[in-house]
Amino acid sequence: MSSIFTKIINGEIPCYKIAESKDYFAFLDIRPLTRGHTLVVPKIEVDYIFDLENELYAGLYLFSKIVAEAIQKSVDCKRVGTAVIGLEVPHAHIHLIPFNTMNEMNFSNPKLELSKEEMQAIADHIKSNLPA
Repeated sequence: MSSIFTKIINGEIPCYKIAESKDYFAFLDIRPLTRGHTLVVPKIEVDYIFDLENELYAGLYLFSKIVAEAIQKSVDCKRVGTAVIGLEVPHAHIHLIPFNTMNEMNFSNPKLELSKEEMQAIADHIKSNLPA
């Protein structure tokens, strides 16, 4: 059975897409810790990030860097942090979380509830800051 991320990549479940390449896909987390919280995944479904082939693993981080730089330009934050938890969905993924204080990176915090319009506006703003 396909993971929810594979269904998002395949267009079976809607998302707020940020970026896509041949091998990777980035989209807003629908239960974000902060505005602009983005998930970056390889298109190939592999459960554990450290099981990715070296080239795919390295590429995932390079793709994440491009997305993180766009987030940094789009969201009021001091930094964009990364987290790899990987227990909630059996599909390797990196969380890119804009933050101003360390507490904002705490996954125990309540998640933001943003309207569809707010989510789309955030996604559009981040996309506008991606390199051409």
